[in-house]
Parts: sequence; structure tokens; C-alpha cells
Amino acid sequence: MTFHTSISNTTCKPQKLVIFIPAFLSVLFIIGFVLSALSLHTFWFRFKTWKTGMIIQFNLALSDISIVPAAPLMIIYFSMSNHWPFGQFLCQLKVFVLSIHMYGSIYFLTLVSVHRYITVVRLTKSSIFNNKRFVKSICMAIWIFLFINALPFFFVLKTSEMSNITQCLSVHQNEMSSVYFTWSMVILFPGFVIPFGVSAICYILLGSYIVKMDTSLSSGKAMKVKSMGMIAVSLVTFLVCCLPVQVSRLAAVTVKEFYPEKCELLYSIENIYYTSFALANVNCCLDPLLYWFSSGKFQAAFKSTLSLFRCHCKKENPSFNTDIQLQQQDPQIKQ
Repeated sequence: MTFHTSISNTTCKPQKLVIFIPAFLSVLFIIGFVLSALSLHTFWFRFKTWKTGMIIQFNLALSDISIVPAAPLMIIYFSMSNHWPFGQFLCQLKVFVLSIHMYGSIYFLTLVSVHRYITVVRLTKSSIFNNKRFVKSICMAIWIFLFINALPFFFVLKTSEMSNITQCLSVHQNEMSSVYFTWSMVILFPGFVIPFGVSAICYILLGSYIVKMDTSLSSGKAMKVKSMGMIAVSLVTFLVCCLPVQVSRLAAVTVKEFYPEKCELLYSIENIYYTSFALANVNCCLDPLLYWFSSGKFQAAFKSTLSLFRCHCKKENPSFNTDIQLQQQDPQIKQ
């Protein structure tokens, strides 16, 4: 995957993006939307009561599906070789939505790790993470922070014209390079380093605990499998979806700010950035695996939801018997 470089003595011109990026994003957005929508449907319609872990997972699914308004705009933008034809306001709105989606996933994944550690390792009924009102308050605080963090884009972000191309959040916007560099430095620690550090610590402690867990009983074995699955999915999401895009973005804005004449280096980093940006959206497909490993009840309800939709697609009667069976197995699953 390469860019067709065309270096100027005065500035690095925007490069043409290979078609793989928008094609790959299109597939990811479709799969991610379907999985997130099915997960939200399962949470909302299949369970009468929610435990605190389910509240956090529901908010994670909301942050995943929040990318939907910006997805078509980004696909068109990348398909047109990074030319933005939609005006400044929609550019600002796109970046606003992207910020909420990206950092919402990071913060709620971190909250999932903390909750899992406390409920498994520090297992006490009096734990504050068993208090639904407390967990709901934390989730609401995260949403408020996400909106406050993304709101400045409506005031500072601008589109730029260069070589007959309108740019939106591009490293080649000379007048925005200082803003992008400052913002990338400011958001790095609260937006990634600290959440990832907290998650890593929680999962290391959780992993060391469940390795020593007695698996002679079926309940202990099930707990170990679920916890190991959640650890694997969460760490893969952080390392594949979050880390590369954060590092490559910071490297790109640093080169643009301090070494603007090094076009070949900037093009190489830009190439890595767009690839990592595409990988960052894989989280919409990975997070449903987190819900799957978290609870056998969710697995049963999700299978029932799939059966229901398959029956609707075939214009047949819903699988009523499956729902009745699930209802008998767990009264918390709605008819």
C-alpha cells in the first residue's frame, strides 16, 4: 500500500490514497454496524434486568455504533483521494463523531476491565461496582467528558484548499499543524496512555488470579474461560485498534510541525496512519466478542436474536419455541 509521491521544494502536497482503504472501511462499517445493532437489540429487548457489567457493555456498544453518521462521509472522502466536498460544518461534525467513537471505546473498555477485576478478584456484594446507580453515573460522566472533549472541534477545525483539493483534518493543512500537534500531545495521556495502563494492570492482576483458580468445579472453569476470553479481546483491541493510530498520528503531526521539508518521511508515516486508522475501526467487530465472553445469558439471548431476524428475513414465523426455552432457562431474558 503506497502513496504516489510528488515532492515540492516548499511544501509536501497531499497524496492520492489507494482504493484499499475506503473499500476496507466499507466492509468494516457494514459488519460493525450489524454486530453493534444486534448487540444493542439484544441488550435492550432481551433482558428485563441489567447487572452493572451489562450497563457498561451497553454504553460500549453505543460508542461503537456512534460512528454511523460519519462512516459514509469518510468513505466518500477517502474514495475521492482525501478531497472533502461537504463543507466545513460537516467536516467539524465528522471529527466530532470520530472523537466520541474512538475515545468512547477506549474509556468504556477501560471501565470493563476495572469492573471485571473488581467483581472477580475483589468479590464482595458491598462493592461499589455492584451499585447500578454508581455505574450509571460513571457512564454518564464519560459521555459528558466525551462531548466536552470533542466540542472544541466546532470552533478550531477548518477546511483548507491545496492543489484544488479541500482538506479536512489532514496533516498537510499548514495553518492547522500547530493545533493538530498540540491537541495530539494533550490527548495522548488522558486519551490512551492512562486508560491502557489501567486496563493492562487490571488484566494482569485478573490473569494471575484466574490462573490459580480452582477449575475442578464447572463454575470455576466457566469463570476462567470467560475471563481469559475478555482479557484476550480487550488487549487485542487496545494493541491493534488503538495503539497504532495513536502513535502514527503523533509521529505525523510531529514531523509536520518540526520537519516540514521531509516529505518522504511524512508520506511513509501518513501511509502507516491511514492503514492504522482503518484497523482502528476493527473494534466495532471485536467488541461484540467481549459481550459474548462476558455472559452465557448474553450468548443465549444473542443466538435467539439471530434466529428471530433470520425468520423475519425468510418471512416465516419467529422461533417462538426457542424463546420459550430461553425464558425457562433464565427468567431475566424477555419473551
